[in-house]
Amino acid sequence: MLIGTESQDTHPATAARNAQGAPGQEARAAARVAELDRRFGDPTDESNELSYARLIAADEAGELPEAGERALDELRLGADFVPRAEGGRLERLDTLVRVMRQVFRRDVALGLGYGVTSFMAGVNVWTSGDAAQRARLARILTGGGKVSVAYHELAHGNDFVRNEFEARPAEGGGYLLHGAKQVINNADRADAWVLFGRTDSAPGSRSHSVFLAEREGLDTDTWQVLPRYNAVGVRGCHLSGLRFDGTPVPASALVGVPGGGVETALRAFQITRAALPGMAVGTADTALRTVVRFALGRRLYRKSVMDLPHARGTLSGAFSDLLTCDSLSLAATRAVHLLPEQTSALAAATKYLVPKLLTDTLHELSIVLGARFYLRDGEYGIFQKHIRDLPVLSLGHAGSAACQATIIPQLSRLARRSWFSDEPAPADLFRPRADLPDLAYDRLTLASGRDALTATLVAAADEPPGAAPDERAVHELVLHLVDELRQVQKASRALAPEDRTALARPAAFALADRYAVLLAAASAIGVRQQAARDGGDTFLADPAWLAAALHRLVRRLGRRPAELPASVDARMHEEVLRRFHARGSYDLYDTPLAG
Repeated sequence: MLIGTESQDTHPATAARNAQGAPGQEARAAARVAELDRRFGDPTDESNELSYARLIAADEAGELPEAGERALDELRLGADFVPRAEGGRLERLDTLVRVMRQVFRRDVALGLGYGVTSFMAGVNVWTSGDAAQRARLARILTGGGKVSVAYHELAHGNDFVRNEFEARPAEGGGYLLHGAKQVINNADRADAWVLFGRTDSAPGSRSHSVFLAEREGLDTDTWQVLPRYNAVGVRGCHLSGLRFDGTPVPASALVGVPGGGVETALRAFQITRAALPGMAVGTADTALRTVVRFALGRRLYRKSVMDLPHARGTLSGAFSDLLTCDSLSLAATRAVHLLPEQTSALAAATKYLVPKLLTDTLHELSIVLGARFYLRDGEYGIFQKHIRDLPVLSLGHAGSAACQATIIPQLSRLARRSWFSDEPAPADLFRPRADLPDLAYDRLTLASGRDALTATLVAAADEPPGAAPDERAVHELVLHLVDELRQVQKASRALAPEDRTALARPAAFALADRYAVLLAAASAIGVRQQAARDGGDTFLADPAWLAAALHRLVRRLGRRPAELPASVDARMHEEVLRRFHARGSYDLYDTPLAG
């Protein structure tokens, strides 16, 4: 049974399953999301062991909330990171995002510290591991264990092919681990680690491999957990490191082939980069909800803060940004299933832009909150925690610069082969509740010369504008965006060879930023188009939210579009208030929430 306002999709595959009496993908997804929300309860109820007040107290103590970890143990969250073929629940990447969004609404540290690190580690094994390795990892995660992923070395940052950690061949077989890994989440309490290590002294991308090392059975005299780091955000996360000094591991620890580590990592990154940003939409949702509550209750100049035009516009703008971020996240996660050959640049753009947009949104919201933004406790303390925690999503082995460096080498190829010539993306890319085929890990490619998403943007410009002011506004904004794509195409074709690498000059990085904004716009356009064609969700079918979203993106590109009709702001404001009072999520799903 579907929950609350989440109406059943009319996609033929979904209808066929339901006609046979079996629960379809969407029914399973909605039920799982609702299950987590019920277990977490109302976060504003201070008697709730998972209330904002309790979560803030745990953060102040520098620990993950014990009640939160216990709840996720009871919910067997680890099974959500394991493919159904391996005995877990993972069948759709966008569903995993919706499930984890419920955790990120409460606590980014809990989302990262309990689960996402295991997901990021596991994807490497699902991508390149053999049957025995997949079975071992599935047993750990479905049994409530944790796995860490250890790419990072502080000396080399995101340039992990320069890493010095070694796995040397041992006499009699297997490998000996030498070196250290830093800033590893859950290094101290993981049951296994996915390690990226050098297996060949020669330079180049074939010199590193991936290993699955299980704690049990390791020689305890040859390895140690390094001291824990103190962090500004996600204080509860166990960030430490590992040092190995000739630690033997069996040959069966090697994931994939020797020298295949970079390829495994880059394939895995496409999945994690697509998924992680959408989880954080839940964090920004809580921030927006917190500021709406403040604006309705706080009075200035004989009015509520909500009645002040600046505050009202800021809240509506934040809502439109969340819809934009969720649209791009939706396209990226569903592309892993539907367009796996095209996800390299799209996933990198999602990981680059969504955390950036969400962080900017929270800073804009902090202005409305005023002095209370600085308080770390009380009714609005969760906002301060979230604004500290959220930026961590732009860091790590898939940080912002690394994502741009993934996009830049592909720009000139896309400009020559794809833009203004490809066919638009399939409709199911933009349907949040439509069924998806299994994730084909072997179809993920390291680079692509195709881009169906921008083709959706180009096709939208050819559609005649509607008569309503909101629809005419959308059309004018689409024309701005298509012109921007032409400029990006021209600049990408002109890139010098040295500007098609990670060592490119700043102008190439700015070009990657513009391209990411265009992908976000195309995603929002696709979502609205399919909602209007399919029916069911009257708000997503309304052009007002798309006009608001595109207007902010066009301005982000440095353009000066015409002012939007007053009806756009009125519609967005109305929906902000409706979802607050109805306790519906500020994303594409309008999911019923406990609070």
